[in-house]
Amino acid sequence: MTSVISNDIDSGTRVGIDLGLSALADVPRADEPQKAKDFTSSQEVRWCPGCGDYVILATVRSMLPQLGLKRENIVFVSGIGCSSRFPYYLETYGVHSIHGRAPTIATGLAVTRPDLSVWVVTGDGDSLSIGGNHLIHALRRNVNMRILMFNNRIYGLTKGQYSPTSEVGKVTKSTPMGSIDAPFNTMSLAIGAEATFVGRALDSDRAGLTEVLLAAAQHRGSAFVEILQDCPIFNDGSFDALRKDGADSRLIHVRHGKAIVFGSDGELCVIRKGFGLAVAHTRDVDPADIVIHDAHTDDPEYAYALSRLSDQGLNYTVTGIVRQVARPTYDDAAREQVVRAKETTAGDLQQVLHGNNTWTIS
Repeated sequence: MTSVISNDIDSGTRVGIDLGLSALADVPRADEPQKAKDFTSSQEVRWCPGCGDYVILATVRSMLPQLGLKRENIVFVSGIGCSSRFPYYLETYGVHSIHGRAPTIATGLAVTRPDLSVWVVTGDGDSLSIGGNHLIHALRRNVNMRILMFNNRIYGLTKGQYSPTSEVGKVTKSTPMGSIDAPFNTMSLAIGAEATFVGRALDSDRAGLTEVLLAAAQHRGSAFVEILQDCPIFNDGSFDALRKDGADSRLIHVRHGKAIVFGSDGELCVIRKGFGLAVAHTRDVDPADIVIHDAHTDDPEYAYALSRLSDQGLNYTVTGIVRQVARPTYDDAAREQVVRAKETTAGDLQQVLHGNNTWTIS
């Protein structure tokens, strides 16, 4: 098993960080079993009636007790947007930060406090527009945090402008003649940024969302989770095609080690086609040609090809854990450097000031 050397900054003790370790390995455990109500704050929840954020909040509150962590060692960091109210409604530590910069603040927490479970809550506008640069670098660095991106394909808080995930032709207050922007494929973006964990779920699929969240919570590194959710005021029904009649033939839910077969009767499947993947009728293919999902392959090309099956037309949408691989994390490496610096750097301040790296200007 591959490992790197890191340390506990507070005690200065040298420890080995195994790439197979859970992200929760250094987080203190709760003394007693917990319930969802233990993670419910006294703040009044204030979203529009019917907002998908309500069911996401309920799912997270039900998931957190399963982690068995002390509440004071869990922190949620948000940016700006409807989703960014999230920290107020959880009985954990929280930071309501700056527009698009939540991953930056979360990076500081992850590096300096290995005893925390760090979560970022953001929206499609907050993370992919003003915060796009911060998002891709957090994923590239593989910082030990979980990034939950609520995607309703609209700007809700600022009253209905199009977002980086809005479909072409979308009529909004800022695009009265229809959007001419090509939207992001969010999974492709995350995989292209070298994310080590990429997952997706529908807000209304509590079982599927819980499955992805629990795996993300334990993943050591950056875990990107996209949650497709409804905005009943400014983009109502944006994901109805994935909830109503015929949804079974559109939703491709993947599980590691399982054949990718979907549809109400398993009538559809995923096969390899050229350098990518394609959807086919199960009856028309050899069972041996059906793709077995491998979320743990080091080759990102497979995960990228899987992400391309999803399109904004919602003909097909991939959900589940698409990618989950191990790679050294930025924060573990940073703490290792602190230890090595303490071991090799002179401890006498005057000696440092008058050493070989100073000079006199006359």
